[in-house]
Amino acid sequence: MAVVVRMPEIATGAAEAAIQSWLVEVGSPVRAGQAIVEIETEKAVVEYEAERAGVLAGILLPAGDAAAVGVPIAVLAEEGETVDAALAAAGGAPAPATADPTDADIAAVPEEGAESAAAPSEGAPEAAPHAPAEKPAASAPASAADAAPRDQRLFASPLVRRLAHERGIDLTDVPGSGPRGRIVRRDLDAWTQALRERHPEPRPQASTPAPAAPAGTSPEPAGAQYEDVPHTGMRRAIARRLTESKATVPHFYLQADCRVDALLALRAQINEGREQRISVNDLVVKAVAGAMRDVPEANAIWTPDATRRFASADIAVAVSVPGGLLTPVVRGADRLSIGELSATVRDLAGRAREGRLKQNELEGGTFAVSNLGMYGTTSFAAIINPPHAGILAVGAATRRPVVLSDGSLASATVMTVTLSADHRVLDGALAAQWLAAFVARIENPLQILL
Repeated sequence: MAVVVRMPEIATGAAEAAIQSWLVEVGSPVRAGQAIVEIETEKAVVEYEAERAGVLAGILLPAGDAAAVGVPIAVLAEEGETVDAALAAAGGAPAPATADPTDADIAAVPEEGAESAAAPSEGAPEAAPHAPAEKPAASAPASAADAAPRDQRLFASPLVRRLAHERGIDLTDVPGSGPRGRIVRRDLDAWTQALRERHPEPRPQASTPAPAAPAGTSPEPAGAQYEDVPHTGMRRAIARRLTESKATVPHFYLQADCRVDALLALRAQINEGREQRISVNDLVVKAVAGAMRDVPEANAIWTPDATRRFASADIAVAVSVPGGLLTPVVRGADRLSIGELSATVRDLAGRAREGRLKQNELEGGTFAVSNLGMYGTTSFAAIINPPHAGILAVGAATRRPVVLSDGSLASATVMTVTLSADHRVLDGALAAQWLAAFVARIENPLQILL
């Protein structure tokens, strides 16, 4: 019996998602549990697996297009069934878009934000506000034959057109790898990366005149210039989640100074002869996981009905990516060797910057680490990323005067860390106990390796 595959709710509360790429061609057999499509959310790319076996009879949402959760995106049918028959049998309605649209279908796709073409009698159509700027006449092809490939590369989904507009990219320059030269998300990302490598410094944007100030507000100073940078999906997600966290999670903060001379000496010994070097952050993450083992009551999160404690220390690591921040989770960090943990963090961070993380790699965990020491920041307080119960903000290790146990002064390398804790889960004494366990491991780094 035919089944309509609908856009899944990949991330909790997500209203829509986009198709990154189809992994199975129309007419190909599909096994139950086989990955058939890559779906892009605000933060990650997720492989969606077929829930039953069959034949991929038709693709209703092409790569690069977005749709609301629950919208039909494909049809799985029995051998020999047509798309229409499979849709009728499954009780779904066909979608206008297909994975391999005809020329007429492609020509009918409007520019994002363009007015409908249903009323030509109203006068000459206005240019779509988000359409790429026309190329100068000197760059036009010499013949209609030359123009055909260029025209094909203008075929792009609304999602790609929106992202191109946000990045200031002319889609006429971007080669498409989709059906009939259609530009999909991966084409735009590759072109953006190539531009960054070719032009390390961003080209200046034209300033936008300031609009008139609303009544009751102070106008901008005369001659003030500014530029509005449209919000990306990731930036909106960060704003929504952290605003919710700050408004609903009762934060409190504890700070400690750690002497890290012994830690740095141990790291230097570990890295002797190693091709893949261990970072200070790797040792910090390992110490955080070890402190969770020392104080298991802190390895917990808040739920509406109970405080949920975990046996494994799953630690999220904050990774800066273009346009935002991601927190992939290192599973079982307390059980990994320092070499395994370092390789895991390196892999997650690399794929985070490439936009290739899976949704399950961003979910779960009880705690996070955010390190800004490489930027010279000596101390800061981070916002908890729900459902985590805490986040450790790590500052730079700097030479400072310290008072020894005998009262004399000395110079030492000191790193300041700030624990942001959820008071619903961690009381002050418990948080202080955990922080003391962390500091003990950092200052006696052989414990980190045990």
